[in-house]
Amino acid sequence: MASWNPVQYFRDVRHELGRVTWPSRKETLITTGLVLGLSALAAIFFLVVDQIIQLGMSQLFGFG
Repeated sequence: MASWNPVQYFRDVRHELGRVTWPSRKETLITTGLVLGLSALAAIFFLVVDQIIQLGMSQLFGFG
């Protein structure tokens, strides 16, 4: 089993970070906007479904 060399480890990490393709500011803003928009859309969808289920249950059981 090889021994762990922290200096070599951090050199390797630095080398790998240099190979990473980072998104541009524009790409980051677009994907952030999409995530926020789709999250809001999902929240509205589940609100409507919850209201429909609540209405059905109150009609079925006569309370609420």
